[in-house]
Amino acid sequence: MTSSEVDLPVVAFEPGRWGDPANPMHLSESVLGALTMLGIDGGPGEPEQPFLMPSRVSGRALAALQKTGVTVATDDATRLAHLRGFSTPDLLKFRAGDTSDAPDAVIVPATAEQVAEVLAVCAAKDLTLSPFAGGTSVTGGLAPERTLPVVALDLRGLSGLIDLDAVSQIATLAAGTRLPEAERLLAEHGYELGHFPQSYEGATIGGCAVTRSAGQSSIGYGRFDEMVVGLTVATPQGVAEIGTAPKSAAGPDLRQLFLGSEGAFGVVTAVRVRVHPVPAVRRFYGWRFPDFAAGSTAMRALAQSSVRPTVLRLSDEAETGLNLANPGAAGQAAVGGCLMVVGFEGDEPDVDCRDGYVSARLIELGGEFLGEEPGEAWRVGRFRGPYLRDPLLDAGALVETLETVTFWSNVERLKADVTAALTGALGEQGTPAVVMCHISHVYPTGASLYFTVIAKALEDPLAQWGAAKVAANAAIRAAGASITHHHAVGTDHRATYLEEIGDVQVTALRAVKDALDPQGVLNPGILLP
Repeated sequence: MTSSEVDLPVVAFEPGRWGDPANPMHLSESVLGALTMLGIDGGPGEPEQPFLMPSRVSGRALAALQKTGVTVATDDATRLAHLRGFSTPDLLKFRAGDTSDAPDAVIVPATAEQVAEVLAVCAAKDLTLSPFAGGTSVTGGLAPERTLPVVALDLRGLSGLIDLDAVSQIATLAAGTRLPEAERLLAEHGYELGHFPQSYEGATIGGCAVTRSAGQSSIGYGRFDEMVVGLTVATPQGVAEIGTAPKSAAGPDLRQLFLGSEGAFGVVTAVRVRVHPVPAVRRFYGWRFPDFAAGSTAMRALAQSSVRPTVLRLSDEAETGLNLANPGAAGQAAVGGCLMVVGFEGDEPDVDCRDGYVSARLIELGGEFLGEEPGEAWRVGRFRGPYLRDPLLDAGALVETLETVTFWSNVERLKADVTAALTGALGEQGTPAVVMCHISHVYPTGASLYFTVIAKALEDPLAQWGAAKVAANAAIRAAGASITHHHAVGTDHRATYLEEIGDVQVTALRAVKDALDPQGVLNPGILLP
């Protein structure tokens, strides 16, 4: 059993499958039996062998790129390793042998100065540049338009702890630093970032910044964008150094312009983030509530109180029943009602959930204390949850996730409407679906809802999921919620995102894009059309 998230290693995800290929997940007999109730009783057969078209980058362009000192590769294996991300549509396309989004070349800079030089070469040689870090995008963020040859800029050569200001508790990290490596480097000095998204094993510091990532401890330490105090960004117009003080009244906060920009405005090469001393103790507990409404009310009470845990998570009845909060025991009998995970970090007196305000408040609101075992099972297994998707796809299931966020007064409507949209769209295609939901992140004013969908895969699962995703996006927009809380926009959410922010904001973002990247070198089609 892993003692801490900080102890987890970096995992090199292989093309077309999520997670550690040396440590895969397998479906239990109970899960396989449950799948038959949805008509899922066999896989789609062996995946197609991928075939790549020749690179479209000219010899002159390759020579110009090499002159900057970067490593340049055009071999099939390297290009395939940078093919799209890890959404279910991405995986389905890979299994069908679709390599149409593969970059024409992959370059690995070793310095931030080389990134700026590469941008200049791409502008001069009519190349599209797509920043690539951990590759864990699940919204089409790594598949830019391919009008011109596409060069993937692999930032993992920019890695390491650049500076640590222990007095201010600020660390400067190179953008390509993987999260487990960042935590290891900080731990050597007694600090941690405490950012643990489910993509933690493969994600990078820069990737978290440009997608506004949220980790499991967001209620305690904030989302990643709240941790960032400064950025270094290479743009086609020059290098921008952003963030000179903790807070400022000197005009709009330009950090927010690049946070969430998904490489469309510039390439983040370094990130300055808040850090804190490594907590002495982490402890996670399970609580049972009779239904989702009761659990949601309890979460809101804690989020709006002055005493907050570091982690709060609530599974609905369906997710609790399938035991998905404990991936290693998925499909086995679980507690009834709804499971809430409550996590604390700090010194020993700060992490005891059996006494004090939190315990009294949860009991008052209908909660039943289950002890440490359910909470610890979730903590240890949470990063392996996505590993279940590949064997489910192998078994003939269509399985995907989506998330959104809204204010507390709208949570119940949003959950009901999205669930109905998904079950309706899939049911119309003759495939009954199981839709599960959990509250993954909470704030005093609202919460994020995270949905998991399982149905029988049809002959064209991409079209099948596409119809369900369109219906879910429409339901989210109709309910007045945001199209994404932490998965970013990419291409999958772009149309709904533009509706969400409105014409005035789209005009402003387009003006920023035109000013910083007038030739459209960076990630065309990502975030903005």
